This record gives sequence, C-alpha cells and structure tokens, in this order.
Amino acid sequence: MIKPSDQPSLRWDDNAIVTLDQRALPHERRLLRLDTVDDVITAITTLAVRGAPSIGLAGALGVALSAHTHCSPGSTGDGQAAVRADAQRLVAARPTAVNLAWAVDRAVGRLADGPDAVLAEATAMIDEDRAVNRQMVAHAVQAVLDRCPQRSLRLLTHCNTGRLATAAVGTALGTILALADAGKVTEVLVDETRPLLQGARLTAWELAEAGVPHRVCVDSAAAAAMSQGLVDCVLVGADRITARGDVANKIGTYGLAIAAAHHAIPFIVVAPESSWDRSLADGRDIVIEERAADEVTSYGGVRTTPRGTRAYNPAFDVTPASLITAIVSEHGLHHASEVRA
Repeated sequence: MIKPSDQPSLRWDDNAIVTLDQRALPHERRLLRLDTVDDVITAITTLAVRGAPSIGLAGALGVALSAHTHCSPGSTGDGQAAVRADAQRLVAARPTAVNLAWAVDRAVGRLADGPDAVLAEATAMIDEDRAVNRQMVAHAVQAVLDRCPQRSLRLLTHCNTGRLATAAVGTALGTILALADAGKVTEVLVDETRPLLQGARLTAWELAEAGVPHRVCVDSAAAAAMSQGLVDCVLVGADRITARGDVANKIGTYGLAIAAAHHAIPFIVVAPESSWDRSLADGRDIVIEERAADEVTSYGGVRTTPRGTRAYNPAFDVTPASLITAIVSEHGLHHASEVRA
C-alpha cells in the first residue's frame, strides 16, 4: 500500500495540472484543476499551491501549458516568445523561493524541442523530486540521530515541509515521518505558523494522516517549550540558501533559530540542492516577499484590527548560517562551519 507521504502532490492530466487546493485543508480535500498559465499564477500567489519545491514543479508544468498553447501545430504568432513571457510571469509570482526560477528555466530550456519535450522535462522533475527527497530524508534522519541519541525524540517544526510542499515525501516533515516510522518520535510540536497557519492546517493534517503524536504550538510559545525541555531538535525547510549558508524560510524561522541556539538545541535545515542560490553571497541579497496586510488585519474574513491599521507582513525571514547546526540536502550534510568557510 502506498503511504500518504509517497502520493504525488500534483500531476499532469489531459493538458491541465491537477493538485490539492491547500487553501481548503484540513476541512475539505478539494482537487484544483489548472488549465492556463493564469490559473497557475493565481494558485501560486494565493497559496493554493505552496512550498518551494512544489511551486517550482507547478511553474515547470505551467511552462508546458504555455508551450502546448502557443507552440502546437496550428498556433499563430511567435510562440516561443509568448512562452518566454509566460515564464517570466511565473517566476515573478513568488520571488523568494529560488526553486521556482530554477524549475521554470529548466523547462524553458527544452522549448526548442517542442511542447512535448517541455512537458517531458517538467514531469521528469516530479519523479526526480521524489527520488531526491528520499535520499535527503535518509541523510537527515542520520543527522538527527547523530545529534540526538535519545531513544525517542521530541521534535519541533515550522510551516509545512511535507508532501504538500514537494512532489512527494517532503523535506523536514519527511524526515520527521521517517523518524516516526522508525519508532524514534515521542511527539512533534507543530508551530501554527501565522498568519496563514500552514503548520496548524497542513502539517498537523499530514501528521494526523500518518498517525504521529503531535500538538499545535502557538508560535510565540516555541521558545518557552524549549526552555521547559519539550524540544530535542528543530527541523525546518528552506526557500533559498545562499553561498554562505544563510537560509530564507517561512517567517518565524529566525526567531526559532535564536531560541534553539540559546538552549543548545540542534537546528537542522532540510532542503534540496535546487534551493541553493550560490550566486548570492549572503542573506542580505535575498528578496523577501511582503504579502497583503489583510492577511494580518483580518481573520476568516472578519477584521481583527481597527480600520486603517497597517501591517508588517513579510512571508519569509533569513536565518544566518551562524545559527544553523547543519543543512542537509540529497548530497548529504553541510556543516554550517564548512559552508561559511
């Protein structure tokens, strides 16, 4: 029987992309069908599709949609120019996650060979992502066990880094699920991950599916949980990693890293090589997406702040390499000190 974590999060189906609408979870398991590039961009910007690897794969499939529209027999005009314009729009949909630009560029690289070649490249990336995640998770499990020799672990994670955020398996959450399968997990504390609650809605849903003991943790209570001995290791993903090893991830990650360092708790980043951007020297060069104020000033469509209240709503923050115990990719372990050297 296929485990939930091995089920693909998105697929190509008769000239459309089919995926779970993550906005509807955990209350409704609703499939979303994306027929146009505009549909893909809307899905990415509204977080119906989210997670750095997953939006990269959606972007690559979006290029395939565009190629089949503009470069198929009978199409008029400069088809390749139209596809390249669509590719630029896809990349701009969310600027912080480097996986999106990486995957879109790779798909565009097959454009001269025709729409079917572009689609083949995009679907190959889905298969590769699943294989990469399995390799990465194996390395990450060993990294955790080397640093936390306890018989059973209490883990803390932030945002959602499971199969919903990737093609399948996941990154940091994939590691947690693998540790749980090995009988090494007592409990997972899941940061709610404000303001859009990716932890409370999505990570808790994936852990419940897998039968892993967990509790949702108020974001501002994570440091207190560490002080009370409730956390043996922190595991997070990444949206972009610089040459020095600075990591952009969901807002709130930097604060967790500071708290973990204060309490001498291992802080491990699990992310594929496609999340590295070695063209950037350090985290100061990362463009941080700032999202709409109403994500903070309202909740469930109900205003929670006085009218006219402004909001500071960055989607990500940057954790410096000095606070990171290790970064794990499919190629193994990158010790923070070695990355910074």
